[in-house]
Amino acid sequence: MSTYDWDLIERLLHEVQNGAGQSFTPRPYAEQHAAAMAAKGQPVGDLDQLKTRACEYEKLLFQRGFIESRPEEDGGNGENFVLTERGSRLLSLIDSAIPGADSPRSKLDQQADALDESTFDQVSSKPQITPGAI
Repeated sequence: MSTYDWDLIERLLHEVQNGAGQSFTPRPYAEQHAAAMAAKGQPVGDLDQLKTRACEYEKLLFQRGFIESRPEEDGGNGENFVLTERGSRLLSLIDSAIPGADSPRSKLDQQADALDESTFDQVSSKPQITPGAI
């Protein structure tokens, strides 16, 4: 069973969402994520591991169709992304700003691999997992 760092993935997806005209840089985003965790008094762990995980998540999110290269006409520079429809659904499920967001995360964690394309599409289409429906 794959377990994901949903907070880190959320951070990366928000950076994709707001990244027009900027290069996507997962390692500095991981550093910023670690600093935010430390400010909240949460354990950070090995920063190099967190940076590596952020790079792995970038690759995974791209390969599995959660993000795609940003078109030039939308501020694409060859080094940034946009959320796909699947990526937007993922962000809406794991967004910590949405009340009750922990429940969709726990539903995703119950899957063998929540970010497998077919698994995610199947699970995210169920009304009981959508934010606010739980």
